Amino acid sequence: MRTRSRCYRDGILVDEDFPLAKVSEHLALPDSVVWVDLSNPGESDLALLAEELGLHELAVEDALTLRQRPKLDRYPDHLFLSAYSIDIEQSSAKVTTNEIAAFILDRALVTVHTDDRFDLDAVTARWDSSPDLASNGVSYLLHGLLDYLVDGYFEAVEALDDEIEDLEDQLFLPNTNQEQVQRRSFELRKSLVTLRRIILPMREVVNTLLRRDLHLLQDEMGPYFQDVYDHVLRAMEWTESLRDLATSILEANLAIQGNRLNVITKKVTGYAAIIAVPTAVTGFYGQNVPYPGFAQPLGYYSSAALIVGLSALLYVLFKRNDWI
Repeated sequence: MRTRSRCYRDGILVDEDFPLAKVSEHLALPDSVVWVDLSNPGESDLALLAEELGLHELAVEDALTLRQRPKLDRYPDHLFLSAYSIDIEQSSAKVTTNEIAAFILDRALVTVHTDDRFDLDAVTARWDSSPDLASNGVSYLLHGLLDYLVDGYFEAVEALDDEIEDLEDQLFLPNTNQEQVQRRSFELRKSLVTLRRIILPMREVVNTLLRRDLHLLQDEMGPYFQDVYDHVLRAMEWTESLRDLATSILEANLAIQGNRLNVITKKVTGYAAIIAVPTAVTGFYGQNVPYPGFAQPLGYYSSAALIVGLSALLYVLFKRNDWI
């Protein structure tokens, strides 16, 4: 298990990267706020911390199992948050998620995660960028974490928006690989479904944090959490519109393929009608009964003239009507 920690006192960072054994010592100081991060903790590690901070056993169990739906559970002495950060591969537009759990106490924030890809440095940089808010304690730490997560949602949605725009440009090109467009449409829609599954519950999580009866937010932090909530709503609406757009691209691609098939069928039918002319003429002149020009060069020349003339006439008519 790897740990990271910070201690703020009166809004000033006074200690960093101290061991878990000193958590109680820091919390014993007045006006102190502690952040502890546990990476890949074992049951004994969390049990020790739970006993020290009075964490509920169900919350500890959720933190160990992870793979939870984004949620905010309320317990008598603390809150339990489950959330996800999002990364996107530019080459494949595949969305990957990194889960993080957080125990929210009056004077402590404990984060737990099992994936080393979760960028804690970005979270601490977010805290360090606004030291004037550090006096708000746990609200300040929680806002920095949520703000980082929601900004990641925006970056992912923006990247998928660019991918969909590129796909739209390819859709109506004359030599577009339709199979590739269709496969890409499915990949983008799958990524958008993953995004929606993460962002939609986060709307309720942030909305719950805004409730006054939780006594979590300082008056100064209220507008900041409201801003995070607005960003979640915008990311959700953007995701929904992109899902509809991806579905429209898929349907348009199928319609284009159908239209092209109809054009090909029309052209093949036109050429089949032209080919039917020599078939009909030669069939008529192949009768085993005498007719004008029978067994004479005149019959050959007249049949050839009919074939060429009628075929040329049909070709001109079909071409004028854009059938071939």
